[in-house]
Formats: sequence, structure tokens, C-alpha cells
Amino acid sequence: MHNIAILSLAIVLSISAAAEAAPDEVLLGKEQGYPVGTQNTSFANEATRVGTFTHIDSLWPHHTLAKAAEPSVFKRAAMEPPLRYRFEGKDYTVDDYLQHQRAMGLLIIRDGKILVERYQYARRPEDRFLSNSMAKSITSLGIGFALEDGKIASLDDKVAHYVPELRGNAYGDTTIRDLLRMSSGLKFEENYNGKSDDARFFQLATKQGTIAAVKAFGDREAAAGTHFHYASIESVTLGLVLAHATGKSLSAYVEQKLWQPMGAEADATWVVDPHDMEIGSGHFSATLRDYGRLGMLLANDGELNGKQILPKSYLLEATDWHLQPLTFSPGQATPYYGYGYQFWTFPGERRRFALLGIYGQVIYVDPASKTVLVQTAAAKHAKIGEESMAKELHALWDAVDNQALAMSASTQ
Repeated sequence: MHNIAILSLAIVLSISAAAEAAPDEVLLGKEQGYPVGTQNTSFANEATRVGTFTHIDSLWPHHTLAKAAEPSVFKRAAMEPPLRYRFEGKDYTVDDYLQHQRAMGLLIIRDGKILVERYQYARRPEDRFLSNSMAKSITSLGIGFALEDGKIASLDDKVAHYVPELRGNAYGDTTIRDLLRMSSGLKFEENYNGKSDDARFFQLATKQGTIAAVKAFGDREAAAGTHFHYASIESVTLGLVLAHATGKSLSAYVEQKLWQPMGAEADATWVVDPHDMEIGSGHFSATLRDYGRLGMLLANDGELNGKQILPKSYLLEATDWHLQPLTFSPGQATPYYGYGYQFWTFPGERRRFALLGIYGQVIYVDPASKTVLVQTAAAKHAKIGEESMAKELHALWDAVDNQALAMSASTQ
């Protein structure tokens, strides 16, 4: 009865929060019931962004990753703690953040306990939210599993060793490690304006398949491994490597190695190309809580209930900038973040890292404080650094994370 009362209170709090007007809700399609867009307008049209980001698998063929037979159970704080953060000289609460930013879902977990779970724009716990490029990190974990299983012999193997169709192409002549670091040295422009290489690539992939799309690119402009250059084609190519190396689809392998072992409570989906191949750079959808389960698994260095689920040595290398060459460190790879193996690394000596997707999809992870923040969003811009969301979300995250560290220190 006590657990039922806590859950009921949490639902009441969530509903009361949702009763407040969410930012730009009319612009985002509230009066039309947040409609789903079409294949051609799924990202560009703001009026269908919320609906599309929670129903992408109704627009495209996809594979399903089945939930666990026995989902892992989250504990929940009896009351949402009074979390506060400072932004632009003022003190704010979680309620304020949700009034300022277009978050569809916000989840904060500390040491396996849900502190905050909120939804806006009529979204619900059972909705699946589009990951966008957070999926790249999931593809990377698949590579880690394949390495541990001996399906991939070495990260320094060339792609063509596993994907013979790419022999003679520059991507085929690039190592898996260089793709993981986004450092192929190949020319690829990605700016989300519908006109750059990323748009052309995905148009080809959805019409002719991912292998044909990869073959359409391959001009090398720098030596491989020398610098970071973000390009979704590299993550897609990693998905090809994984499928060829394991003999399974990306979805089937991730379901077997990750999704079910971590105790997912709901099915996930992954959009596929015309040849039934997942697009490994994005197009993965899952519930907010299951993204939270993934975040907590990462925060615990891949361990769940005393069992090592993720390959720990690979995970540490993938998420610790100290274990990567200097050129991929924070402030070097980008003015703020560093880059590991398809994970973004935070500046500072403490290992913190993130899964990021355009339009505000985020999983922030701090293994030291066992704190995770998940946001699913329908932001104004593909790159949230072009609006206030990025800085305000960082302010909230830092406050929550620092509070967790202080509480941990006080109990030692």
C-alpha cells in the first residue's frame, strides 16, 4: 500500500505539473492533438515535431527490441526533492525549467532512485521518444559487445574486413576505431539544413539502402585519426560492421546483449532501410524510463544487481577522455565537449559523459555520484546551443550533480 501511495502521489505531481502551459504548445500542435507528420516533414515542421518524435515508427519500417521478461524495478523518492539551480543570475526550480524549455520528458535519477519524472505536451510514460543521435552511443555499445564476444577481432581492423561490399571505398579502408572517434578524415558536411551531406546521405539510405549511401561518399581530406569531425555516416558504417560481424541485425544483437539484460520495461524500435538494415546513427525510440535504465547501467560501469552487463574495459575507454588521444579531449575535439567512442565527454578531471541527439535529446551520466539526467525534447533548433536550452540544462545538471556529490561526501 505504501508503494501504491507513493506512485499515486508521483502521478498527481506529474499531472499537476503538466496542467501548466508548456512552452510554445500551440505552435507545436496542441490544438490539433499533436499530430504526426509525414516522412518528408518529420523534422522540419514544428507543428508536427512532438507527435513525430513519439511516433517515428509509425512512419517508417522498423525492428522491435522486445522488453525484458522481468523488468528491473526503479525505486522512487517519496517526495520530489526541492532541486534548485542558478541560471543567468537567478534561482530556479524544475518547474521553472519546464516552463522555459520544450522538454517532452524529464527524468532525474540518483543511485537507482527516481527523483523527478515529468512529461509535457500530453506525452505519457508509455510513449516511445525518438533518440536522434543518442542511438550512436547504443551502436557503440554493440561494437563493444562484439569485441568482447570475439566477433570483432580488433578495433584497428579495417571496415572492409567485415563489410566486403565497401572494398575500394574510403570508408572500407578506415579502421573501426577511427569511426568510433568520428575521425575518418573523410569529407562530410552535417548541418541539418536539408541541403548538406547528411540530408543527401539519408535520402539515399532510405531509397537505396545504407551500403549504397555510404558508397556515394569517400573523399578523404585529412589523415584518419588526426582530428574529430562529426559525421553521422560514420555511425551508420559502424552499424554495418556490427551486423556483418555478428550475423545478426543491430536490433536483435542489442536486444540480446543490452535491452533485455538491463531490464527494459517496454519494447523499443529501430527504423530500418529498404534492405532491412537499421540506421545506426539514429531513429531508435524508447520510453523515458528505459533511457533512464540505460543511463543508470552506464553510471554503474555496466553492472546491474552484481552482474556485469556491459564490457567494462570498453565502456571506460569509450567514456573517459583521459584514455583517448589529446586531440579528442574536451576543449580540443570541440570548444566544450570531448569525444570518446560515440560518447561525448565533459570537461574536468572527473569522468562524466553524455549521449546527445539533435533537438534536445540528452542522457547525462556521472558515475561518481551515480546521477543520471534524461531529457527528451522538441527544441526550436537542431543544435540546442543556438538557443538557451543547452546552457540552462547544463545549469540544472550541474546543480543536481553537485548536490549528489555533496550528499555523498557528507555521509562518508
